[in-house]
Amino acid sequence: MKKTAFFASTATIMLSGLVAVQAARAECGIEKGTVRILSNDFEALRLVVSEAEKCASATVKVSKNQTSEHKNLQVPALKINPAQYTVAVIANNSIVPLLNEGLLRPLDDLVAKYGQDLQPTQLIKLDGKVMAIAFMGNSQHLFFRKDILEKAGLQQPKSYEDVLAAAKAIKEKGLMQYPLAASNKAGWDLAAEFVNMYLGYGGELFAAGSAAPAINNEKGLATLKTMKAMTEYMNPDYMTYNADEIVKGYAAGKTAIINAWGSLAGGVIDPVKTPAEIADNTVLGAAPTVGGGSIPAAALWWDGFSIAKNISDEDAEASFRAMVHGIRPEVGQKHPALATWLTKGYQPGPNAVGVLATANGGAKPYPMLPYMGLLHSALGSELAEYMQGRESAEEALKDVEASYSAAAKEGGFLK
Repeated sequence: MKKTAFFASTATIMLSGLVAVQAARAECGIEKGTVRILSNDFEALRLVVSEAEKCASATVKVSKNQTSEHKNLQVPALKINPAQYTVAVIANNSIVPLLNEGLLRPLDDLVAKYGQDLQPTQLIKLDGKVMAIAFMGNSQHLFFRKDILEKAGLQQPKSYEDVLAAAKAIKEKGLMQYPLAASNKAGWDLAAEFVNMYLGYGGELFAAGSAAPAINNEKGLATLKTMKAMTEYMNPDYMTYNADEIVKGYAAGKTAIINAWGSLAGGVIDPVKTPAEIADNTVLGAAPTVGGGSIPAAALWWDGFSIAKNISDEDAEASFRAMVHGIRPEVGQKHPALATWLTKGYQPGPNAVGVLATANGGAKPYPMLPYMGLLHSALGSELAEYMQGRESAEEALKDVEASYSAAAKEGGFLK
């Protein structure tokens, strides 16, 4: 290569890089800072974080760690000073441990400066201070194969009693050996299944105005009985399935009815990602009621982001602005099928039908209480033996109560 050609090509590369940096800076408005994002890993969050990454430039560094282990990483990672991450992408439950440890900074000043496109419903406030920005709603709700139900002579299930009756008919007619699946994997998923069903029965998780557990009762027993009854129509290894696995099994044609996350619905009903026979015959509906109750047996959730306390003001501002760019209204408007967005101008797509139906049906929000995580952990670890037939429902609830109470006393929530 001639020297003149070399310098010309180098200048072109430098110029194009400079233009890209200026474009990113102009689009996001961030002059300098470091953005380090910790989040869960599913499609809608990948989109948001990828949009935030577009704010990177020569003076703005953006990095990410998207992992299903985010809840286990966030507290130790934000406890150090400076924090390992500047942004924690959180939900109703995962924000609580960070709040308990005082690891998040109030966002009121940043909202006032850079939150012009945020809606009031996106501002998650505690004690009058904005501690998180919500950008999508979520819940578990019904997915079912209308073609399979039609072959069995059935209508859309409205209750878990309907679901069990449908599963029995589907199996007896030889349409599917295992028509049901649920995210019963021991740990977080199993606990979420209990909470959903228990709320559907009208149960209260705690005694009024107290951290004392209130699940060891007739509604708790009924919840476990229904959860166990469903396993009769599930693959024998039903304790190995988490929320992602039941959706994969459904999309592969292995089951006919599941209660799954709305955030995963877009891929299931997309014939490009799921076989057309399944995608085109999938109907999304509200989570079923149970036990004669009138509200869906599911908890309502939101996903959002918070900013770490143990970081510089410069990094906090850069991080807030990058995330606001990642959730700007155009993102939800251009990708309506990925989530039930809470952002301005979002027009719900077909993927949002189940979440909206569940919310409109009066489903209760997942509790944002400082001790809820302890109960969730106790449920996830202590219900497994019952689900595997190794102890009674009464014993399981006593074990949950004892495990939770010990943890709550250690945490100072109970005396």
